[in-house]
Amino acid sequence: MTIARETLPLNFLRSRSTDQNPDVAKASSTYVHRFSESSSVADRRRDATSMVNEYYDIVTDLYEYGWGQAFHFAPRYAGETFFESLSRHEHTLALRGGFKAGMKILDIGCGVGGPLRNMVRFTGSHITGINNNAYQIGRAKRHDERVGLAHLTSYLQCDFNHMPVPDASYDGAYAIEATCHAADKTRCFSEIFRTLKPGGFFCGYEWIVTDKYDDTNAEHRRVKHEIEKGDALPNLENAAHVVSALKAAGFEVLDAYDAIARMENSPAKQLPWYHPLTASYASLDGFKATPIGRWCTSTMLGVLELLRLTPKGTREAAHVLEVAAVGLVEGGKLQIFSPSFLFVARKPVA
Repeated sequence: MTIARETLPLNFLRSRSTDQNPDVAKASSTYVHRFSESSSVADRRRDATSMVNEYYDIVTDLYEYGWGQAFHFAPRYAGETFFESLSRHEHTLALRGGFKAGMKILDIGCGVGGPLRNMVRFTGSHITGINNNAYQIGRAKRHDERVGLAHLTSYLQCDFNHMPVPDASYDGAYAIEATCHAADKTRCFSEIFRTLKPGGFFCGYEWIVTDKYDDTNAEHRRVKHEIEKGDALPNLENAAHVVSALKAAGFEVLDAYDAIARMENSPAKQLPWYHPLTASYASLDGFKATPIGRWCTSTMLGVLELLRLTPKGTREAAHVLEVAAVGLVEGGKLQIFSPSFLFVARKPVA
């Protein structure tokens, strides 16, 4: 993801003085090495939890002040704003899961809580965010307090493969572009299954390679690797793998489809889901994604690092996101990647 909507405003600099900041430089160095020629998918699967933690130590501030508090994509109708599309995307999960007031819901991989707060407002449910990154949880709690929603939110810092909650203790769960970080989806989904009450719904959006992806195509493999490197993914899987893992975990899969493909095949006018990342000299947002715009951002971050206004390693973090942005746009244009494979699963009542 690139810095597409804002470029490190002053509140970014102020926020870092009030939060417990991660060691961005150290995290950057370790993270980049995980995608060197000497590393492998097996290595990334083995160290997935540490890798994802490093990644979000690196990119959280750049995500939040370049994209907003909801770290995900969404299909976007013509005439719909960027943020409206994100909210609609989130509300779809709430409706499909039947989430409502009085329920206890899990947000698997909650980030800084943007979708969680939106879900709380929309449903009235009490939502617990699962996140292994301490820095993101700290920011999420600050945001909750600021907007008056802390009484309906809570957080657990843990691996979503090992959640310290009793069996059958939640009414529902959702995940938005988060379980793509799981090294073993069946294991991850099985843990979510364990925490849900019988009849509880688990809904989500998963990153996938589509049926048009050809592993014998060198360009396809390059694009896939760039997406994995830029977004801390052990390995991108296809839709069939996701559905199979849900069923292996014990879920009934009630619906599953690529929300991107469904919109692209509909008569409704739309913008590509990757539009915010697309380079263009015709607009300010588009300019930031051009080679010149990225050079300007990189130079600015380098100066801020020298002045010690941003942590050492921030410039390297921005480069990681640029790798992701290029790969995501190429994957979208080739139609070999989708960030929005929607699934609706239920824990059997029996």
